[in-house]
Amino acid sequence: MHSCAMVARKGQTMEAKTYTTTDRAAIGWPSGPWDGEPDKEQWPDEATGLPCLAVRHPISGHWCGYVGVADGPPMHGNEYEDIDVEVHWGLTFANKCQPGKDESRGVCHIPAPGEPNHVWWLGFDCANRDDYSPQDAKYAAERGYPFTPLPDQEYRTLAYMRQQCAALLKRSRDVWQHWVGNGRLVRA
Repeated sequence: MHSCAMVARKGQTMEAKTYTTTDRAAIGWPSGPWDGEPDKEQWPDEATGLPCLAVRHPISGHWCGYVGVADGPPMHGNEYEDIDVEVHWGLTFANKCQPGKDESRGVCHIPAPGEPNHVWWLGFDCANRDDYSPQDAKYAAERGYPFTPLPDQEYRTLAYMRQQCAALLKRSRDVWQHWVGNGRLVRA
C-alpha cells in the first residue's frame, strides 16, 4: 500500500510517496512509536528540492535515511568514508540507485519529469548504540535483558529522519560551496 501527494519545488513536481509493506503482527513487533509510520517514504527536501528517502529495515525496523546529491563533484561517485559530513552516527552508504524487488523497497526514488534520475545517494542508519528498534522492543518483551532499552537509547522516528536528511543536505551543500572555492572535500 502507498499514498501519494504532489509537491512543487523549483518549477518541477516531485511526487512524495509513502509505502507500508511490513506485516508487523506477523514478525511480532509490539505497539510503540513506530505505529502509524510507513516503511518507506520519498519526499523532496524543502530547501533544495533534492530527493530524500527514509527506508525502514524490514526485520529490525530501524530507519535508514538517504539524500540524493546531483551528478558531479564533489560528492557524486565518492565512497561514504571519503565524504566528511556530520549526520546521525555518520554516513554508512554512498552509491547509485539500489532498487528493490519493487518501488516500495530499496534505495531509489521515482523522479518527476525533468528531475534528474542519476543521483548519488548518501545514507546513514539508526541501528547504533543509542538507537532502539521495534525488534529490540520485541526481544525485550520476549527475553528481557539485555534487550531492555538503556537510558540513552531511543527509537528514531520518521520525523527525526526527515530532520536529519534536511541537515545532511544542508551540510552537503556547505561542502559543495566550499569545494567550489577550494577544489577539495572538507568538513561541513
